[in-house]
Amino acid sequence: MISKAADYLFLALAAAPFVYYLLVLYSSRLFFSRSRQAASPNVDFTPPVSNLKPLRGLDPEAYENFASFCRQDYPDYELIFCVCDENDPSVPVLRKLMRDFPERTIRILYGSGRNAINDKVAKLVRMVEEARNEVLVINDSDVRVEPNYLRTIVAPLRDPKVGGVTCLYVSTQDKTFTQHLQSIGMYSDFYPGVLVARQLDGIKFTLGPTIVTTRAHLAAFGGYETIENKPADDLLVGRLIAQQGLHVELLPYAVQTVPDYDSPRALFTKRLRWMTVMRHMRPWGHVGLAFTQGLPWCLAVALTHSSAIGLAYVAAYLGFRVATTWLIGSWGLRQRGLWKWMPLVVVWDATAFVIWLLTFGRSSIRWRNVDYQIRGGMLVPVVPNAAQNSSQ
Repeated sequence: MISKAADYLFLALAAAPFVYYLLVLYSSRLFFSRSRQAASPNVDFTPPVSNLKPLRGLDPEAYENFASFCRQDYPDYELIFCVCDENDPSVPVLRKLMRDFPERTIRILYGSGRNAINDKVAKLVRMVEEARNEVLVINDSDVRVEPNYLRTIVAPLRDPKVGGVTCLYVSTQDKTFTQHLQSIGMYSDFYPGVLVARQLDGIKFTLGPTIVTTRAHLAAFGGYETIENKPADDLLVGRLIAQQGLHVELLPYAVQTVPDYDSPRALFTKRLRWMTVMRHMRPWGHVGLAFTQGLPWCLAVALTHSSAIGLAYVAAYLGFRVATTWLIGSWGLRQRGLWKWMPLVVVWDATAFVIWLLTFGRSSIRWRNVDYQIRGGMLVPVVPNAAQNSSQ
């Protein structure tokens, strides 16, 4: 009798990911359908904008990325780039940009003038100080946008209850196995978690490819200075804005990012770093991810129960995963040709499960060739002064 009850409990736990998948489908469908119905850009709301870009090194197709921000259909904005020094590889590209777009206000700042673990955030401290406008748009260097970008992402700030805006992102063009795997992981794993979080608790984070806010909202939590020695600065900005009682809006609008993963190992390492940081920032939520991973549960059922029960679980898992990937990737974000890459969903789920297991008991990460310990939510270099030396 006890073993029978234990067996039913195991089957119930193994079905928990299916409940999560149903919630994913509901949240995703609601997000994209409502967003499309409500999509009506406020073309009259165009406050002056300062677009901030911290740089280090040169990304693939960097000129085209930067140039897309110079082609904005927006009346008044400036572009501010901050690099370590004049020897940074991006400087010649930026100077060419200034020659090619003389009608745009483009400034290059050299160095942050600060000693910080997170050099990117230190650069943002300086850029915020030197920005001429109240509305700030912050994005990564690998982002490429359409001419309607600024009008679209700034529009929600018209509502005084909105303190931050962020949006989704897709790859410009996947060419390698690793790049396809990364995109499938976004559509099947990362975005489902984002959309469920939005449905259950609202958006309380921002995503690095686009952060829109104001100088006043940053100042209200102490500015970038307060997080320059912490990991996951992108996420923290949204959280600290939400803690002020303001809304953070997630738009269905998607920018493009140029993929730079040159190997499965590079993708694995980056994902491991991110998941380790998330475990320290949300320890109980990280444990709860056990009930969102259908693959290991279904395999466990298939190995311990009759073929009929095992087949039913595996079929349900595959059906939900294909439906989720199609709904978000193809229907929501309008990415073509995903069907041929659907088998990678299983590859991603297996990889994500292994990474999740590896994060437990792990307190170190490797970022930009420097090893760090995460202590009390802070980054601490394993070798003193290594972080500062790496940013020179």
